[in-house]
Amino acid sequence: MRPLFVVNNFGQFNHLILRMLRDLGISAEMVPNTTPVHEVTNRCRGVILGGGPTLERAGNSPLYLEAGLPVLGICLGLHIIAEGFGGSVTQGKMGGYGAVQVEIADQDKILMGYPQTIRVWASHADEVACIPEGFTCLASSLVCDVEGIACSKDRVYGLQWHPEVSQSEDGRRVYENFDRITRE
Repeated sequence: MRPLFVVNNFGQFNHLILRMLRDLGISAEMVPNTTPVHEVTNRCRGVILGGGPTLERAGNSPLYLEAGLPVLGICLGLHIIAEGFGGSVTQGKMGGYGAVQVEIADQDKILMGYPQTIRVWASHADEVACIPEGFTCLASSLVCDVEGIACSKDRVYGLQWHPEVSQSEDGRRVYENFDRITRE
């Protein structure tokens, strides 16, 4: 079975995503965000757009959205998804990393098995201001109205928080759910 690709967008936690996947026994490779689209399309079964500093340094990540593969965006990856599908991103009201209590309004497939409220670790330097058409808001917090989005029919999901860090409650579940989605 083809691996999942973790797209390195220069974020400090991208290596933790890869490690979590491997610890879960999920075949995965990290690739630079300059990887040509045809390599992504032909070599993997799903793409995880990792975090990073800015949309300007996202490389080919927006192009991967057009590959027809399942996509999970984490932090900057969420922003790439939002802008790529016609939504918008703005500077957040609060910057820096920290603990946030997230209210899950819709589990969809990506948040299946989570309780209604979870504590996670997130950065809110930037956040989704307008959800793209065809997407639903999965989660919110007092800090940010859009903590997670999904377009189930296209198997595209995005989260503001970092499930891969130990401070995020039961983060492995997001990656297990995404692995399952890519196998459907």
